[in-house]
Amino acid sequence: MALILVAGLIAVGGVLLVRGYNQLLGRDNLLAPGARAGEHGAVVGPLNFLLIGSDYRAWSPEAGQRSDTIIVAHIPKSLDHVFLISVPRDLLVNMPPVPSLNFPGATTKINAAFEFGHGGSGGTQVLSQTLTGLVGVRFGGAAVVNFTGLQKAVDVLGGVDLCVDVQTVSQHTGRVFEPGCRLMKSAEVLDYLRQRQFPDGDFTRQRHQQQFLKAFFDRMLSRGVLTNPVRVNALLRAVAGSVTVDTGSTSPADLLFALRGLRPDDVSGVRIPSYVTMIDNLSYVLPSDEAGALFDAIRLDTLDQWASANKRWVNKI
Repeated sequence: MALILVAGLIAVGGVLLVRGYNQLLGRDNLLAPGARAGEHGAVVGPLNFLLIGSDYRAWSPEAGQRSDTIIVAHIPKSLDHVFLISVPRDLLVNMPPVPSLNFPGATTKINAAFEFGHGGSGGTQVLSQTLTGLVGVRFGGAAVVNFTGLQKAVDVLGGVDLCVDVQTVSQHTGRVFEPGCRLMKSAEVLDYLRQRQFPDGDFTRQRHQQQFLKAFFDRMLSRGVLTNPVRVNALLRAVAGSVTVDTGSTSPADLLFALRGLRPDDVSGVRIPSYVTMIDNLSYVLPSDEAGALFDAIRLDTLDQWASANKRWVNKI
């Protein structure tokens, strides 16, 4: 999910990535006007990015596309940490109208926003406007990656080292992932990250996706991918057509340079305080009373203090 923005943008060899950025990665206006942060001449924190993993399948386009993964990546003013805040796919939200897309608005699960906007830039605009209304923050950029892009990126790295923290049985292939650390190939990674049949439902899957992002970043650094022009080129060509990014008027080179010091240990995973409930025989996730403090912390750039005081909602990644 959002491999380039989370892993590529915070890696040492960012300048190499920039050289192929315009040619190989799709660029689009992904953010709704009301959800886009103000422009600055230089990279100034705090920064918020919207990261979306689409379940679009090139081999089955009639199945549509929903935001299978939604993450708000918050980088504080100090530019020395990344908080990955996973948004539950079943979160009940009010989606505002988007007249330019002929979308009248709706109150339903947040993962439907991407589909309502017909995926791509329209879907991301509906989703970004919805999250701005919910959390109260605007975004400096966004990225969308689909299943194909994720698998191809993992293939370039020769797999990713993941530590399974709880037995996971695939509802799609029957594969059983036993606890322990191992190198997973792309098909295994995708299978593992899609599973949400756990006692706490989707929350364990959110943690696994955050763990994957950190592990992917670590793998890129340990294998020297972003300091090797050949490997950078291979990664960019592999995900071409599967990743779309939007950094607004900010120069990718400036953004990469500002975040060059970040490392895997500087990445934290956060779960939105929430609970599952049934409404009209359908399962929804509702924000708990504690969620307001998290949203305040994102807006006020005090997530480090919030995380220290609310360890229950900080995932071990």
